[in-house]
Amino acid sequence: MKFAMLARNPDLYSHKRLVEAAEARGHSIDIINTLRCFMQITSHRPTVHYDGQVIDGDEYEAVIPRIGASITFYGLAVLRQFEMMGIFPLNESVGIGRSRDKLRSMQLLARDGIGLPVTTFAHDPKQTEQVLEIAGGAPVVIKLLEGTQGIGVVLADTTRSAKSVVEAFRGANVNILVQEFIKEAGGTDIRALVIDGKVIAAMKRTGGEGEFRSNIHRGGSASTIKITAEERSTAVRAAKAMGLNVCGVDMLRANHGPVVMEVNSSPGLEGIETATGIDVAGKIIDFLVKNAKPGKTKTRGKG
Repeated sequence: MKFAMLARNPDLYSHKRLVEAAEARGHSIDIINTLRCFMQITSHRPTVHYDGQVIDGDEYEAVIPRIGASITFYGLAVLRQFEMMGIFPLNESVGIGRSRDKLRSMQLLARDGIGLPVTTFAHDPKQTEQVLEIAGGAPVVIKLLEGTQGIGVVLADTTRSAKSVVEAFRGANVNILVQEFIKEAGGTDIRALVIDGKVIAAMKRTGGEGEFRSNIHRGGSASTIKITAEERSTAVRAAKAMGLNVCGVDMLRANHGPVVMEVNSSPGLEGIETATGIDVAGKIIDFLVKNAKPGKTKTRGKG
């Protein structure tokens, strides 16, 4: 089979591993720079133009979107074009869009009864005190809606500092979420890798010294972990709520059970493959081989 990967950097570990896994199974992947694509949007034969060539619906069996957060809008437009052409997406554009919008993703997870930290969202800076009170008071975690890899996440230890951060962000017309701080998590979280409704690998991530964020990009470390049945069920339900075939579900162990912090639609593979020794890239390719069929691009789920 022949796959396309929408990615800007072919040298990233995750991208090289996916190419290796495909070639080891007798398939091929063309890496397409998402920003160098342009689209011909027509009713009868939509196409993508890339580096002087025209890509139509017969070119590839499936497309693997590895769209960076900074180009979400354009990347999803390109992915939708591939979907219009009947090319099977590893993750559908709607599911990726849901996961990239932190507020929408939290609302969808809450709708499905999935454990979350208490989360608040408001427009008016005058409501800051009530927002902080609902979130359980300081310390609180303040997140930019558009942040990723731990960027745009602030821990405010006191009510005064929390008010200052919230008011500064809102004064700059930046949308934020305020969440309760799960102290008992101790600076660690769990990343569960879900493929096709099953958790196929899980790791514990621990933040660097003095760092409450556990992202590996922020200097955190990873190790293998045995997750509970409840954590496994939470991760699978979170993936389903987003409508994602492949994702990383980030959870904290709270006193009342697992709570979901984020669902990542383009999870990095280096940390989890290194920590667990599991061939995650190969399992992703196996999923595509099993499921990719022309025209099978219908969005699942609601909202």
